[in-house]
Amino acid sequence: MNVRVDRYGGLGAFLHPRVLAMLFLGFSAGLPYLLIFSTLSAWLADVGVFRGSIGLFAWVSLTFSLKFLWAPLVDGFRLPLLDRILGRRRSWMLLAQLGIISGLILLSATNPLENLMAVAVFSLLVSFSSATQDIAIDAWRIEAVEVDRQAAMAASYQYGYRIGMLLAGAGALFLADALDWRLTYIVMACCMGVGVVAVLLIGEPAHHDSARAKQSVADWGRTFVVGPLRDVFQRYGRYALTILAFVALFRVSEYLMSNMANPFYLAMGYTLSEIAAVAKLYGAVAGFVGVLVGGLVVGRFGLRGPLIASAVLLPLTNLAFAVLAWAGEPNLWLLAAVNTADNFSAGLAGTAFIAYLSSLTSPKYTATQYALLTSLMALPGKLMAGASGYLSLAVGWANFYVLVCLAGVPAILLAIYVTRLKFFQSSESIGSN
Repeated sequence: MNVRVDRYGGLGAFLHPRVLAMLFLGFSAGLPYLLIFSTLSAWLADVGVFRGSIGLFAWVSLTFSLKFLWAPLVDGFRLPLLDRILGRRRSWMLLAQLGIISGLILLSATNPLENLMAVAVFSLLVSFSSATQDIAIDAWRIEAVEVDRQAAMAASYQYGYRIGMLLAGAGALFLADALDWRLTYIVMACCMGVGVVAVLLIGEPAHHDSARAKQSVADWGRTFVVGPLRDVFQRYGRYALTILAFVALFRVSEYLMSNMANPFYLAMGYTLSEIAAVAKLYGAVAGFVGVLVGGLVVGRFGLRGPLIASAVLLPLTNLAFAVLAWAGEPNLWLLAAVNTADNFSAGLAGTAFIAYLSSLTSPKYTATQYALLTSLMALPGKLMAGASGYLSLAVGWANFYVLVCLAGVPAILLAIYVTRLKFFQSSESIGSN
């Protein structure tokens, strides 16, 4: 779909009330993710939870990869009472936000050392509610404004999302170091009030009743799973499995590394405030630069070179963590250098890979096919990340990061292969348009 240039020009697109509202909804979407992923792993490591158990918490975030399974329900089912007051999209957003707030408050009242299973259940509540909120926000974003404002909506959402992640990452670690973890999660729950207020103030967009709600299970399967997958095999033939394998393996090393990053920093002797300032705050800046550079190089040179470079850089930067482990003593300059390499490469790779996934999708199945591809992208890495704690205990930190680097080798080989296929040339148009 071609997005027209906003007829109001420049900043005019961002002054639209619903585009501004998207900033706050993006914040509400970005805040919960780290609180049940890397920030939660820092809390568990800080209080002395067994590292193998910490690794298993990577599975809590699998809801973000599986949200397409209940997206038709969110799309078509009207919530009793709330729908009448708020409308379909806002009612689901509010319900999901109340689930996130409840889960964070329950987490704040739980001692991980005494009841780790309760921490897992409450984290799953936050994760499921957050994934559901994402579904409702995406639907509202698409329906709330005309096509020529969608680029501004997407940009506003990204800015809000990254601000939310900064607060849940660096902000939460600073608070935990100054106060304690329980108060930190209460503060984070209060910050979700930003999203609640936004939902109450925004208007319900005009939308048509979804035919998906009337589908049988078989019809749903054909629409959301069989059709999009069959289309991939029809277009790419015998190369389809190779392409899907590349999608599944591209970010495996990144998921394996990120799940254990905070426990690793704490084990190396860094304080929560040092991790927040260097790994989270400064690291986010390096990530922003990587995203910008990724957009520029893909736009200038096309996908082939940046995609191969990304596949190489993602696992290669994990060797820098092995160097950090070998150093032994805390060294803030070395920590900054390692995080510069890691976050820059992740930002660059994210931009290139999103462009590649977009090139794979068919206009006939744009939304469902892209959702399935992104789910496939995350599932293997997150499943394998569950064993990362036990693996790091078995081989030690330095060897763990060497193994994580080696886990990225298949993606490098597949990147070289798929970018040499004859139909990959169509992807290069992204860089030349």
